[in-house]
Amino acid sequence: MTLAEGTLTPGEAALIRAGDREAFERLFRTWYGRLADHASRMLSNRDAAEDAVQDVFIAVWGKRDTLPEAAKIPAYLYRAVRNRSLNQIRSQKTAGRWLDTLAPDPSVPAMAEVELQESEIGAQVRGALEQLSPRSREVFLLSRDDGLTYPQIAETLGISVKTVETLMGRALKSLRSQLASIRPD
Repeated sequence: MTLAEGTLTPGEAALIRAGDREAFERLFRTWYGRLADHASRMLSNRDAAEDAVQDVFIAVWGKRDTLPEAAKIPAYLYRAVRNRSLNQIRSQKTAGRWLDTLAPDPSVPAMAEVELQESEIGAQVRGALEQLSPRSREVFLLSRDDGLTYPQIAETLGISVKTVETLMGRALKSLRSQLASIRPD
């Protein structure tokens, strides 16, 4: 596999550790979008998410000589972005300010009926996700949105694969229960 496919070869990782800017730029271009999407789901703010990812890559470049082995770099990047995002959330003065960023913009004109229904369903799904424990929600999103396998999630979060399986099972059971009323017409 190659960096373009999302995994690093040991040679590419060695180039980055040695300070090869082109290899680092390939890493950045390959992972930036996925990591920004991951952070955006946590922060509910694309600009803040992109800032978090850029901060992570700046830190990675600064500590490139201590970069883990090639196979562990994706999990390392996800964990670093997760931690950076959590730090951003913690640094906000009040939970109310953070929740205000989630509120819809009242200046947006009314949506068509179909868009409104889609929005309502989306709100129900988001509400169901918010009802999950933070750890179950994170495991669910890493699996479903980021496409990580259970072993990759376990490594990213520093937990066992069995714990990932348990958390995913709880998340799916809860979501099925809460979203049972949503049925396609």
